[in-house]
Amino acid sequence: MEGERYDLHALTGGTAAGPTGVPHERELVALAEAVAGGDPAALAEARREALAALGPESFVAAAAVASNFERMVRIADGTGIPLDAGVNELSASIREEIGIDAYGSSANTPPLSAARRLLGRVLEPAARFVLPVVATLSKRRSQPGAER
Repeated sequence: MEGERYDLHALTGGTAAGPTGVPHERELVALAEAVAGGDPAALAEARREALAALGPESFVAAAAVASNFERMVRIADGTGIPLDAGVNELSASIREEIGIDAYGSSANTPPLSAARRLLGRVLEPAARFVLPVVATLSKRRSQPGAER
């Protein structure tokens, strides 16, 4: 959304050819895996390393994102919530590329018809231009003193 390029293959099994480009990627991935993994010792170690690498403010933000994502995934999986149609269409190629559709919970989302898959591919380039604008506006609104 911010115009940066990242190798997202590392998110589904560490298959990136090199660094993903995300600052502190090793610590962030370890924290996310520990939050989802359920091993208290691994979680304590991941927290310690992430705090040292990120600093207190960024660590709290990263821990909150990882925890919230884990919560949302559990709710979605438990209730069988499918992806929204627009998200399904626009994310089909990236989900396929990095292997997310191989996860069991993908069964909750109906497969796309050929026409909807084509629509997603047609709209995807536009999303690459629109999402950075949305990210910029979101950042501006979240700054202290910004009008809401």
